[in-house]
Amino acid sequence: MSRPIHEIARQIRQDWKKVYFGAVPYLEAMESLDKITDTYGCDSAKGIVLHFLVNASGWRGETAKMVKTELNRMVK
Repeated sequence: MSRPIHEIARQIRQDWKKVYFGAVPYLEAMESLDKITDTYGCDSAKGIVLHFLVNASGWRGETAKMVKTELNRMVK
């Protein structure tokens, strides 16, 4: 079972000091999501996570690699 998305978002905020502006709205949405089947307004959690991943290519390091792998597993 995967962690709640809001918990993952908190870890991202702690590790990624200067979040890329394109990733900010998706990260903010992720902070209020629990599971991949949730919705945020009219958007699916899956879509939000996928858009975050597209905009998070500049986030690097061990934590980034681990979290991106976890998020990719959630959306499959």
